[in-house]
Amino acid sequence: MAEISQLLGAMISYYKGDPCRIHHFLKVHDLARIIGMLEGLDKETLFVLEAAAAVHDIAVHWCELKYGRCDGKLREQEGPPLCRDMMQALGFEEQVIERVCWLVAHHHTYEQIESIEHRILAEADTLISLYEDDVSREGVQNTYDTLFKTETGRFFCRKMLLEK
Repeated sequence: MAEISQLLGAMISYYKGDPCRIHHFLKVHDLARIIGMLEGLDKETLFVLEAAAAVHDIAVHWCELKYGRCDGKLREQEGPPLCRDMMQALGFEEQVIERVCWLVAHHHTYEQIESIEHRILAEADTLISLYEDDVSREGVQNTYDTLFKTETGRFFCRKMLLEK
């Protein structure tokens, strides 16, 4: 069976020469993994979450080439085929690939978060993006109030971005 470390290595190769994007997905992966562990995810769900966090923005370069922009909805639209190709090449099981592709296709869809791994991926990605994008304290507070639902995600958001 393929391993998360292989997927992370493949993503680093995929994004060669783009350290900002490499750092982003590594930070999202690590934070998602920690939140998932602290929220008590079972081994299989944590594995899917980690894989999805590793590849969640796989379509950024493709979208920039194809559309000249890479907003979240385009990444959701264009990401799953790229994700599937990479994960199949690495030997991931089909049910894992299917679930990861679904998560990639919905990781910016916040209105209908339907599972714990979807929730944690959204929280981890958002938490890293709030920091990277230097969002105002008011913006962070609004996001905290509307998006963050896990106890761990709320704790991390408060400690990292809201409390002084």
